[in-house]
Amino acid sequence: MNAGIILFLVFAICIVIGVPISISLGVGSLAAVIFGDLGVSPAVIAQRLFGGLQSTSIMAIAFFILAGNLMAGGGISRRIVNFANCLIGNIRGGMGVALVLACAFFAALSGSAPATVVAIGSMLYAEMVKDGYPEARTAGLLVVSGGLGPIIPPSIIMVLYCTLTGASVTNMFTEGLMIGIVIMLVLIVEVIFFAHKEKWPKVHVKRSGKEIGKIFLNAIPALLTPVIILGGIYSGLLTATESAAVACVWALIAGVFIYKELTLRDLIPILMKSAKSSAMILFIIAASTAFSWVFTYSGASKALVDFVISMNLNKTLFCLVVAIILLIFGTFMEGTAIAVLLVPVLWPIASSMGIDVIHFGMILCISNVIGTMTPPVAVNIFSAVQVSRSVRELKIGEISKAEIPFFIGYTAVFFLCVFSEKFCTFLIK
Repeated sequence: MNAGIILFLVFAICIVIGVPISISLGVGSLAAVIFGDLGVSPAVIAQRLFGGLQSTSIMAIAFFILAGNLMAGGGISRRIVNFANCLIGNIRGGMGVALVLACAFFAALSGSAPATVVAIGSMLYAEMVKDGYPEARTAGLLVVSGGLGPIIPPSIIMVLYCTLTGASVTNMFTEGLMIGIVIMLVLIVEVIFFAHKEKWPKVHVKRSGKEIGKIFLNAIPALLTPVIILGGIYSGLLTATESAAVACVWALIAGVFIYKELTLRDLIPILMKSAKSSAMILFIIAASTAFSWVFTYSGASKALVDFVISMNLNKTLFCLVVAIILLIFGTFMEGTAIAVLLVPVLWPIASSMGIDVIHFGMILCISNVIGTMTPPVAVNIFSAVQVSRSVRELKIGEISKAEIPFFIGYTAVFFLCVFSEKFCTFLIK
């Protein structure tokens, strides 16, 4: 049997019976080498596993995860929320706008969608419901706003994509920041619209100049964090990995010495949590490297490329087909797994058609985020359910229905990215 067929058949069987994605990738690769008559030793799989992690860019993923956990535990997230609230005047639905802004600020720290939902939701959701905001609609807004996490840099999925394709992390971050701001503005417009349509509460908080100044001064160490991360990268002084490491150091300094909300006892569970999350992602990357090598070595990759080229699809239609495939995969697979599984397969085809690597990366990254909002594997919705328990545990269906208007706005920007390469690349060309 052809090695490529064995590769995908064994992988599919493992997924169906519930084997973790990382193990499924490794087992499929090993089976293809042993039974696919490739003429290579099974030891090559072990070599590819280790070789897949020999990249300094991959280290950025672990550092960003640690930095996000240190910021959440050290009080940085809460100061950012307070500052976002301070920016909003006495407008109807002001807390909803503050929620979107807070998610955008936190996105520049964590790079993770579910982390953004939990961090911001735990600080704002109960208070908003107490003030009279509709429970389900607020949770739906939280789910979609949390999707700013992997779009506004730094972004774990963008670093992973650049590692797999060799794209510039700086260029990906530059375009991601622009697209993230566009999505943020779309969500703010929708919030203001629904605030008036559904009569959301109007904030009546009068702050003196002294109070505003105090809140701003208190938030400066927190606000410096995204400046350090993005400033180091865009200035060319730091690589993405170095910037992530510096962010960890700054988050630790701010949490321990400035805000004094972190202790040495707190660091142990934070380090353990970060290590577990990093190990899970890195293991998937390692296994996917072996999988993609077998896929290429067996000739299956070339056959797929030739087949797609023979269909004579133009670039726009190909991007649309890829977007639909990614959206379907996103409903039942986690974003990291989708990236490591499909990028080695799809990118050579896209490259052969002359599609820009940043344009293709934006399609991949944003579609993966949309997957976090669509059941059954909707980690943002599950995270929002956990957050809602502080008031009344909402059902998945309630949140899914309430998020639809904001979800439509988010996907509208996504399809703008799909159909317009200039929209995804004009800042770098």
